[in-house]
Amino acid sequence: MATDTKQTLAPLPNVTTAGLAAGALGGFVGSVLFGLIMQYVMPAPILEMAIPAMYGFAGPAPVVGWALHQFHGVVLGVAFVVLVGAAGLDDYARTLGGAVSLGVGYGVLTTLLPVIVMPLWLSAVGFPMAPPFPNLAIPGTLVTLVGHVVYALPVALAYALARD
Repeated sequence: MATDTKQTLAPLPNVTTAGLAAGALGGFVGSVLFGLIMQYVMPAPILEMAIPAMYGFAGPAPVVGWALHQFHGVVLGVAFVVLVGAAGLDDYARTLGGAVSLGVGYGVLTTLLPVIVMPLWLSAVGFPMAPPFPNLAIPGTLVTLVGHVVYALPVALAYALARD
């Protein structure tokens, strides 16, 4: 008699510990890729100044910015898994096409963070270079959108590869 060793979270039966680990790992990898875009493509000092300022660190503080950016990536990677599980899309997300489409969609969704949340947060902490609300500067927002999609694809693909 076989036993089911798949560990799930009680309120979210479609969310497994293996899925959460995959989301965290994919989030870390995706954050490295997006961080490189932020550091070398975006003209604003987001990693060095803005992200540390959100937590009360005076910049430039690139190491703090990178660490916090990686933390955000892991948390958002785990959130992807929870959202996919809660929506009942776990089987779809485990296909290549499903993972890519959900990754692109999640990249678009997470772009709302620098468009809506970040300007408010930076203004609230008194950061002098806070972007306007909403932050819809062109081409910056387009580069941010691309960066968030680049971030989200490894999250979704890691989840798709995590077979429980």
